[in-house]
Amino acid sequence: MLLPLPSRLPTIAVLAFDGMAPFELGCVVEIFGLPRPELQVPWYSLKVCAQTSGPLRVVGGFTMQAEHGLDELAAADTVIVPGVADVRAEVPADVVAALGRAHARGARMVSICSGAFALAAAGLLDGREATTHWKYADLLQHRFPQVRVNPGVLYVDDGDVLTSAGSAAGLDLLVHLVRKDHGANVANAVARRLVISPHREGGQAQFIQAAVTAVDDDDAIARAMEWAMAHLAGPISVADLARVACMSERTFIRRFGQQTGTSPLRWVISQRVAASLPMLESTGAPVEEIGAAVGFESPVTFRHHFTRAMRTSPSAYRRAFAG
Repeated sequence: MLLPLPSRLPTIAVLAFDGMAPFELGCVVEIFGLPRPELQVPWYSLKVCAQTSGPLRVVGGFTMQAEHGLDELAAADTVIVPGVADVRAEVPADVVAALGRAHARGARMVSICSGAFALAAAGLLDGREATTHWKYADLLQHRFPQVRVNPGVLYVDDGDVLTSAGSAAGLDLLVHLVRKDHGANVANAVARRLVISPHREGGQAQFIQAAVTAVDDDDAIARAMEWAMAHLAGPISVADLARVACMSERTFIRRFGQQTGTSPLRWVISQRVAASLPMLESTGAPVEEIGAAVGFESPVTFRHHFTRAMRTSPSAYRRAFAG
């Protein structure tokens, strides 16, 4: 049975601007703009906002028009800036003012890719750790020296201000927002709809030199992944995965790296960490039992890998997200 929706849904405002690329905006619309009654949680009211009411040119040769202005942006519960038109230019004063008003009244402020330049221009990143696309990191640090730029991560959660690296890393951050609001089970469901991982281990440095090849659902690597997901609680070795894929270990490691951008064992660790999240949120089981249930050999190993992946301890994660 579907639960009744509250009278007021949390508002998400995303900034559209002339000359923008559509991907980052599309990610926001895909996650927050589609109704999801099957999840049985109060979803979001999305508003696409712009500085002007006229047509906006979009990279790719088309135009769009936003229904809302900067007043709605400043009044939202969460404000997302998916980029800026020019990382070397000044952010328009009225946009800076709207971002400042939103933050002053308690809005959660979020940037994707070059959108960090807008948050920095509004002074919202001063004294904070933040990230942006790796190719803009040096420029962000140069233009805004009071920002502690971390170019090696996919996103930074600094409480009321969150920043992500380029393009697809925005999806990681947006799913993280869903996790903060509704828990791991709902975030995992959204990630499955998007056919993405609910949590990626590692930072953006792994993507600087080489692109990641998509995984074919019918190939041997996908078959080995599916087997691993069904056997997370037990020991999993490269030899086990290679046997399921009907490959030699050397060939399997090479193919796995080509298709996923990581090693088989690092991938298994990341899946185990992800599997522990709903258990930490929704059960009172001791951390030691949860680590064992998802396949970690010892509590020390579980805490080490969890902290490395999530940038917090299992106990601290439980305190933040339980219930």
